[in-house]
Amino acid sequence: MTQRAVRKTKKTESQSQKVKDIQPVTDNHRDYIRSIVENDVTICTGPSGSGKSYICSGLCSQWLHKGQYQQIIVTRPLVSAGQNIGALPGEMGDKIAPYLMPMQENFTHFLGQAFYGHYLNNKQIRYEPFETMRGATFNNSLMILDEAQNCTLNQIKMFITRIGKGSKVIINGDVKQTDIRKWSGLAESIRKIGHVEGVGIVTLTIDDIQRNGIIGRILNAWEA
Repeated sequence: MTQRAVRKTKKTESQSQKVKDIQPVTDNHRDYIRSIVENDVTICTGPSGSGKSYICSGLCSQWLHKGQYQQIIVTRPLVSAGQNIGALPGEMGDKIAPYLMPMQENFTHFLGQAFYGHYLNNKQIRYEPFETMRGATFNNSLMILDEAQNCTLNQIKMFITRIGKGSKVIINGDVKQTDIRKWSGLAESIRKIGHVEGVGIVTLTIDDIQRNGIIGRILNAWEA
């Protein structure tokens, strides 16, 4: 076998590898996946550990790997608990890195390190600072806004209106947890556009938590 043939065989084997499938555990998880499939915009709310980010990362990883979409755009509001982003050390890339880590871990889990690195280097997985997205249009893309409870109504409106042809928007957040002083725009966005055709609203609950059972017990105790 020639060296060229060996390289071709290795490439074919690499392309044939599959990413991990996303496996819904609860009925609400299935509703969440169905909403993403059927709607242009999906807004999912729920407590920590209920699968908001994990499920959409898994589904988007599958679609990207199958070539159904050109890229995944991920953003999160640069808001931390008690500290302004401008006070953090380093350049913008250094400032936003800690905010992006949870999504990076999700994508690596489903794609594996090699495929994740491939899509990242080819800019098919892109992490965009939320504050710099105004004026952009994303076509044939999967657009994820994570931790949306830390967004204002105008910020969520701005993000949704970045959607281009053949794209989907997925917005996640916990309406009971916010780190901003202004009124969170997530619940208000659901009220304003929840009835619009092509918009799906999904609510996950404590019963959907799979990360660790103690989270649900702690949240139940806090809300008692």
